Order: sequence, then C-alpha cells, then structure tokens
Amino acid sequence: MAFDKFHVAGHLGDAVNKVRREEHQKLQAAGDQRLKGTRFWWLYNPERSMSEKQWLSFESLRCSTLKTARAWSIKEAAMEVWDHAPRHDLESQWLKWYGWAIRSQLEPVKAVARMVKRHLGGIVLAAKEAITNASAEGLNSVVQMLKHVAHGYRNRERFRNAIYFHLGGLALYPHAIEA
Repeated sequence: MAFDKFHVAGHLGDAVNKVRREEHQKLQAAGDQRLKGTRFWWLYNPERSMSEKQWLSFESLRCSTLKTARAWSIKEAAMEVWDHAPRHDLESQWLKWYGWAIRSQLEPVKAVARMVKRHLGGIVLAAKEAITNASAEGLNSVVQMLKHVAHGYRNRERFRNAIYFHLGGLALYPHAIEA
C-alpha cells in the first residue's frame, strides 16, 4: 500500500490547525489577537496564495515563538522531505523529521508523526515511485456525481450500467464508411 503526499499533507494541515485553535484560545483569553484571521495562512502555500501585505504579516508570525509557527515549520519540513530528499535517503530523512516532530511537545503533530512512522514504508514507496491515487479519486468523483445527478437508481445493475456507460471508454460514434 502506498500513501500519497496529498493525504500526508492533509493530516499535517489538520494538526497545524488544531495547534492554532488551542493557542488562539489561550492568546485571546490573555487579550492577544495575533492569530485572529490567520487560519488559511497556516493551511495553504503562502508563496502562492498571499498578497504582499499578507505575506509580511505572516512572516512575522512564522518567525515568532508561537506553537503554531513551530507546527507549521514541522509541516513544511515534511513537504520538503517529500519533494527534495534524495530517493536513496528518504527513509532516514523521514526518521529525522519524525524525531523532530515527536520532540515538538505538540500533541496533534506528535499524533501525525506516529501515524507517519507506522506507515513509513508506504510513504517512502509513494515518494520514490511518485505514486498517487489521484486517478482513482477522479473516477470516484465521477461515480459520486452520477449517483447525485440521478437522485439514486432503481437497482445496482442500472447504477453499474451508468458507470460503465460514462467511464467505460466506449466509442459511441460509428466508424466512417470507406468508399
């Protein structure tokens, strides 16, 4: 079994968001509003989705001593391992990342790190072979759309036929008649 980058990043993004919410509540109780309105800054790629003004604000938060900044750095380091670690050294790079994440004292991040360690073989395989399940998820989205558009089918056979019709790669046009 292989685990693609999208799912690992999703789990790490959830962990960063949990850390941010906990920290924001504590900061708000003390009258500090630094994390207000910053949820999406921590979850998305800041280089692509931020204006220059937002980037400058985010930069000061990112370089701060906030727990959220530490969680975000751990998430970004995992993405760097995924994208840029040498293929022959992936396992040791993930284990170094794991050590940092476990020592972070951030429980949501530690939970994801333990999950990564449990599935390390699949993650390394997916990174080495550039395996993704995007095509399977694309097919599944078409199947779900068929089900939604029809508001259900009378029986499984009709639903199966609709899937075959739309996803079966049928050539529906007749071949040109040769003279």
